[in-house]
Amino acid sequence: MREPLPADMFDELCPSSLNPIRFGDKWAALVIRCLEHGPRRFSELRVPLSRVTPKVLTQSLRSLERDGLVERTVYTGAARHVEYGLTPLGRSMLGPMAIACAWTQEHWDELLDARESYDNSSRLDRAG
Repeated sequence: MREPLPADMFDELCPSSLNPIRFGDKWAALVIRCLEHGPRRFSELRVPLSRVTPKVLTQSLRSLERDGLVERTVYTGAARHVEYGLTPLGRSMLGPMAIACAWTQEHWDELLDARESYDNSSRLDRAG
């Protein structure tokens, strides 16, 4: 039995939400991180990705599968189920993603300050 994914794996203050470097769609990097330690069922992915609707998660998984980063495996038999796992190409994304995450953590305060400054000036422009 594999270890369940923690529900707070990507909490609201997770550096991944501030990372300006995108890997695929908005959720692709988080899906890849969920699959880092082995294949997962859709319901397992939903636990840490609770902010993602099932429809959008399905779209993200299909896009990752189309790009050759994720493999979808259907198991038949008494307990029919589907699992998603990283392909070797998908696994090769883990290194660049780790570098992007480290950069984001290093520049966390600067990113927050820049977003706050932008949001404040945008509000003033609209009010003005």
